[in-house]
Amino acid sequence: MDMPLPHAERFFEIRFESIGGLGAHAAGQVLASAAVLRMGLNGAHFSSYGSEKKGSLVRSFVRLGQAELPIRTSAPVEKPDVIVVFHAALLQNPASFAGLRADGTLIYNARPGPAPQELAALPRGARVIRVDALGIAVRAKSRPNAVLLGTLCGAFPFLRADVVLEELTQEFAGRHPEAVASNERAFRAGASEFETLEAVGRAQGDLPVAYSEPAWGYETQPLGGIIPAPGNTAWNDLSMSRTGWLPLLDRGKCIHCGLCDLVCPDQCLVWADGEEGGKFERELMGIDYRYCKGCLRCIESCPTAAMAKSEETPGLADRLRVPLFPGLIG
Repeated sequence: MDMPLPHAERFFEIRFESIGGLGAHAAGQVLASAAVLRMGLNGAHFSSYGSEKKGSLVRSFVRLGQAELPIRTSAPVEKPDVIVVFHAALLQNPASFAGLRADGTLIYNARPGPAPQELAALPRGARVIRVDALGIAVRAKSRPNAVLLGTLCGAFPFLRADVVLEELTQEFAGRHPEAVASNERAFRAGASEFETLEAVGRAQGDLPVAYSEPAWGYETQPLGGIIPAPGNTAWNDLSMSRTGWLPLLDRGKCIHCGLCDLVCPDQCLVWADGEEGGKFERELMGIDYRYCKGCLRCIESCPTAAMAKSEETPGLADRLRVPLFPGLIG
């Protein structure tokens, strides 16, 4: 027998906070399809992202309600019952958990360890769940979205895990049949291998909603023809765009040929003059991970395997970073 939704009189709303490449859009699509086509619920799903999805901010929204409850809105989910954060770096942005209800649930992808201090801004009554989605996905040869779907179903039994897994299997059976078994392993691990953190939030009541655009009025709008918040590439930080992997340089293998620099779209490689009388006039000193979005093209182009793919563990990029602009603070 299907379990009822937690709130029969209104929608149960979920917001996925992610970056392109981690599968938040596909996860929302699978969840909504399973709820509507297999569980008899009324539901809707859509995602929001820019022109280039991979590496950029992605939000995916799911609304679920009783079959007789009509959906009369296609607006983004501003006051979610559940927020699922696909990348721990997104916790640094308060907008990631804005609007969470006082009794809501936050699920986030991170390795075991102390809870990030940013989570103190959550409501006192909120449930906080952590799962090492990337680690499980690597072990299962799957993706974090399958793991986080499993965790979501494990945290909310009314989202029948067997039904959602069946929909996930059907989604990939035709296009990528080789991924079906690995997705199932990841899903089942996510449904059981998560931990609930206690006494994390400090805020009272629902969190305020963060609107994507300011409500300008005729007295508050900025002057026309100016840029009130100009950007600067020197202050740019692409670390949040990485999907859990980064390149590592082994200078002992490097022949400083420059092929990696030719294919790097973000110019994050740091070069310096070679030693006087040495073999190389210019030498690759390292990578400034502040500007590296983890595309891994440098690894594909390296003829000596001096560039290697590595899982990004907490603090690794900061320890190995070679600054492009040594005088820049941050």
